Amino acid sequence: MQRIFLFLLAYLPSAATLAVDQFTIDPNHTLPVFEVNHLGFSTQRGRFDRSSGKIILDLTKHTGTVELSIEADSINMGQTKWNEHMKSADFFDVARFPSVTFKSDKLRFENGKPVAAEGMLTLLGVSKPVKLKIERFTCGENPIVKKPLCAADIESTLKRSEFGMTKYLPGIGDEVRVLVPVEAFRD
Repeated sequence: MQRIFLFLLAYLPSAATLAVDQFTIDPNHTLPVFEVNHLGFSTQRGRFDRSSGKIILDLTKHTGTVELSIEADSINMGQTKWNEHMKSADFFDVARFPSVTFKSDKLRFENGKPVAAEGMLTLLGVSKPVKLKIERFTCGENPIVKKPLCAADIESTLKRSEFGMTKYLPGIGDEVRVLVPVEAFRD
């Protein structure tokens, strides 16, 4: 009997393991948006319609990781010609660089919730450190599909020239504001 107990004990997850949750980003509710000044007249916005990723959170130890991949070809400016121009070598060069990625293993927590992430953003083959602000982080059960999820609004600002995207500077602004609503279901 003791042998059976020890066998079961060896295969039961430890309390530390139970505190760690892995999440898969819901591509239907994670649509990265960006804003940039257009010729000093207006703020133009675009979004990416396809993204994927994983998030691991240990809310007890206040640690975690984030991996987000955005399909550059899914850029949506609201007009076919504009989409094609943004996909060209002038901007996202999707033929050579099909994805934009963010990876972080450094989350900052306040009051038990993540409020920031520091990691590497890779755009046009250039990787640079980027800080993301995490707002309205919340977890609960999705009332429609009855699955546990966590969600937040992510925000950052970057300079596109630092990644080699320099076409039409300074007329089209260098500073790009990035906003990402993220919803992720617990695996």
